[in-house]
Amino acid sequence: MDVIRLLGVRDTPLSVDEVLSAVADDAAGGTCAFIGTVRDIDEARAVRALEYEAHPRVEKELRRVAEGVVAAVPVVGLAAVHRVGELGIGDLAVVVAASARHRGEAFTACRKLIDDLKREVPIWKHQQFGDGTSEWVGSP
Repeated sequence: MDVIRLLGVRDTPLSVDEVLSAVADDAAGGTCAFIGTVRDIDEARAVRALEYEAHPRVEKELRRVAEGVVAAVPVVGLAAVHRVGELGIGDLAVVVAASARHRGEAFTACRKLIDDLKREVPIWKHQQFGDGTSEWVGSP
């Protein structure tokens, strides 16, 4: 069975339960998850809403990042889903999880997965601020 159990970029609400279920495994002694939510402030500026956009190659790049985590950390399950489209305050933007035989490996894999995803996967955030201004984050 492939240890990369779930990868996706969606324009529909994300489910923490779906991601955790994907990495559940009898061989896992530890599971770690990261849930990224839309917050109401960024660098002292009120955020009204935001929109995520993705490059057409996003799924391919997400798989490449996940394969890099699997090559670096001994995991038994790995999953990541990211939302695109318009999101409001409190909405889930990204959910990643890793399961491994030991908790340290699960923590390491989860941290590497979210950090590499945010750095390398072509998903860009357009923030709308309360004062009417906006800003792109992570765009080329």
